[in-house]
Amino acid sequence: MASRAIDAAGVEHDTAGVEARIVSLVPSVTETLFALGLAAQIVGRTGFCVHPRDAVREVSKVGGTKDVKLDTIRALGPTHVIVNIDENERDTVDALRAFVPHIVVTHPLTPQDNLALYALLGAIFGRDAEAAQLSGKLEAQLHNVATRAWPPQRVLYAIWREPWMTVARDTYISAMLRLVNWQTLPAADGGEHGAARYPSFDFDAPWFAEVDRVLLSSEPYRFTAAHVDTLRGDPRLAGKQIALIDGEMASWYGSRAIEGIGYLMRYATQQATQ
Repeated sequence: MASRAIDAAGVEHDTAGVEARIVSLVPSVTETLFALGLAAQIVGRTGFCVHPRDAVREVSKVGGTKDVKLDTIRALGPTHVIVNIDENERDTVDALRAFVPHIVVTHPLTPQDNLALYALLGAIFGRDAEAAQLSGKLEAQLHNVATRAWPPQRVLYAIWREPWMTVARDTYISAMLRLVNWQTLPAADGGEHGAARYPSFDFDAPWFAEVDRVLLSSEPYRFTAAHVDTLRGDPRLAGKQIALIDGEMASWYGSRAIEGIGYLMRYATQQATQ
């Protein structure tokens, strides 16, 4: 019997053959598809799909994650387009359904959810063995981080400025940081999707007094050492640790999560000495 898989929208997918033509609108998933050995079947990706760097250069760009070029995708004749609930617009996905036979919806919210993501993609595209290998590596990393005692920290993870924006506690980023016992503030969930998942904030907010450490991410806004220096001179942040963090390692799911957990373990260890 052919393998079947159910995506994040509850849609059941049959196993695709080698003739499948895949467009990925999700950078983390694009990298994962290559890790599963599907390079020959990937025909389209966004401009933000930059890993693996050499391989993606050979794949046609179809716009960004938000500003997708529908006509470009149509011309590529995909059998499958992979999207994400957080990263892609619902209107775009609805438009794609009109001419793409299979829309695969993803929505990992925790590092552990990557196990289901690997299995989903492996089942759809006939890469079960490769998916199992990724799962084994991820499970080893999850075991490694869970067996260590991590000092608790209350952190503010900044993803944007003007306006300043951070992450809700039910986001993937917040779940990654919890692996090393870093709890994000503000202590609020954002729901399944929408702006509340990535709320704006003010350094004058009452809850900010509880923050131990401010993390400035390298994406989607590219914070630099100059931003660190500026914040260190702000009296509202006196006594708080402020540092840059690799946003790809903290926020990219899929195959990157394996390396990302290792990065967070090293990063948390280093930060504890400062």
